[in-house]
Amino acid sequence: MITGSANAINQAVEKDTDALMKRTGKRPVANGRMSANEAYVFAAIAGIGGILLMYFFFNLNSALLSAFSIFLYAYVYTPLKKVSSIAVLVGAFPGALPCLIGWVAATGLISPFATIHVKGNIYSNGAGWALFGIQFLWQFPHFWAIAWLAYKDYAKAGFKLLPSQEGPTKFTALQSVLYTLVMIPVGVLPYYFHITGIISLWIVVAANIFLLLQCVRLYKEVNVAAARRVMFSCYIYLPVVFLSLLADKV
Repeated sequence: MITGSANAINQAVEKDTDALMKRTGKRPVANGRMSANEAYVFAAIAGIGGILLMYFFFNLNSALLSAFSIFLYAYVYTPLKKVSSIAVLVGAFPGALPCLIGWVAATGLISPFATIHVKGNIYSNGAGWALFGIQFLWQFPHFWAIAWLAYKDYAKAGFKLLPSQEGPTKFTALQSVLYTLVMIPVGVLPYYFHITGIISLWIVVAANIFLLLQCVRLYKEVNVAAARRVMFSCYIYLPVVFLSLLADKV
């Protein structure tokens, strides 16, 4: 409900630019099946409902994080997309917050320096931030691959989402390589914090190396086919990594 609220606001705000792009032109507000006011009503009901559910069934901190994620996505990231490619960095925060919101819903703790006591064992709350970090970093190669493929559409709508002002270049590919490199040590953190076992550690490391190789290939080839491989590799990466962490949890 929270994610749906943020996306509804995004589609209401960007209805005119969405209509210009092939990949978004069939969205309900963009093609006139729904008015912007109807989208805002949906967003308000879903957003308020979702935040209240988080508060009543879990805790205040998870509800506050949920409200913050809506605000950041809808009112900071969305308008920033036409200003600067820094929007991708800003948008990565609400994009990764669901992992942290789930963790905070379970523990009630936000600070990465807090400790959790479970059956006589002490765990670091940094583990929740490790999950956040995995999804945060993943978004950069994922989103830039999409922006590479849809560059003409985005340019037509006035969106500035690639790190290079010249469009799809080696610089964009290099940025993807650098972020996937950082994903390798971050992927080790769930094991380091003792919330997952050795099997998922090797799966996550292998997935990170696989994604890194696809980004290196994009840097070497600098073409649409390589960008498409990065995009689909990212689609595969996330469920493989998080399902392995879930199955191998301590």
